[in-house]
Amino acid sequence: MPIDLNEHLRRKNQNNNDNKNDNIPPKKPPRKPKGGFDFNNVNMPNGKTFISIVVVILIVLVLLIAKPFMIINSGEVGIKVTAGKYDNTPLQPGFHFFVPIIQNVIIVDTRVRTINFSRTEDMGVVGKNQGIFRNDAISVMDSRGLTVSIELTVQYFLNATTAPQTIATYGLSWEQKIINPVVRDVVRSVVGRYPAEELPIKRNEIADLINKNIEAEIMKFTNQPVSLSSVQLREIVLPQNIKEQIEKVQVARQEAERKRYEVEQAKMEAEKAVTLAKGEADVNRTKAQGAADAVTIEAKAQSQANRLISDSLSNRLLDLRQIETQGKFNEALRENKDAQIFLTPGGAVPNIWVDSKNKQRSSAALQ
Repeated sequence: MPIDLNEHLRRKNQNNNDNKNDNIPPKKPPRKPKGGFDFNNVNMPNGKTFISIVVVILIVLVLLIAKPFMIINSGEVGIKVTAGKYDNTPLQPGFHFFVPIIQNVIIVDTRVRTINFSRTEDMGVVGKNQGIFRNDAISVMDSRGLTVSIELTVQYFLNATTAPQTIATYGLSWEQKIINPVVRDVVRSVVGRYPAEELPIKRNEIADLINKNIEAEIMKFTNQPVSLSSVQLREIVLPQNIKEQIEKVQVARQEAERKRYEVEQAKMEAEKAVTLAKGEADVNRTKAQGAADAVTIEAKAQSQANRLISDSLSNRLLDLRQIETQGKFNEALRENKDAQIFLTPGGAVPNIWVDSKNKQRSSAALQ
């Protein structure tokens, strides 16, 4: 029978392949790794197990990418937003879960924050990351229309209890909508009452009014969104002509104070001299009064003595004294017969006798 050409070619190709395989050496078995684990002998999981592993890996990746949890630190609160609606109960510090895509958590700072109203950048190295902000200094017109610049520092903090309502109403830039306008309005209202030259003199009064009025205005907001810690009036920048005028007034005031001090010193010296003079006059007057009193006392004593003597005189006593005196003169006449006796008018007892020969022996006998 004739041979089919196709069959003949097939057989020929098969014989050629068999001859080639006879010339190829047999393959060696793969070496086993040093660690002892043979990757070629690993049993691959079946279809269901593989699908489960893939699902778990996908879930983990979704969790890592979506991050459906939030950590809130101390000094912060979280506001949960569900489909655009703010939850009125703030999330306290800690670990919290939420549903990605549908829910979100906004973290807001409730620590003390600071706004510096100043002409220059003075936030230092901390700045906004530490809750410190800078606004321009407040330009104010005084009672006469002169422009004055006021620099102050305001410290405040967000009320944690009503934080969701505050953020829902004013947004995350709530402090620029609450603190900044209130402070500027109050400062302009208070400072505008005074003329510029009185501002440095009444600094404490102005600072107290600003503090009280800012606190009162903030308390008017619904739900009390912010609490005020302090308001510090740092500097009052006056126009140059007002500064020069104040300096002149201060110099004149110091000069007047110096003169007043000199007048007070002179007055004190005069009062001291008057006091010394009064003291000396009092001493002299006391001495004179003492001498006059001594004379008066002596005169009174002499008068009293004379009165006592006068009262003690009687007729019998006078007769006795007359007899005694007559006896003395009689004795004198016996010794000196030249003596002369003079009788006083109106009395019988001689008062005087005179020795006509010896004048030195003349004597007087007083009653």
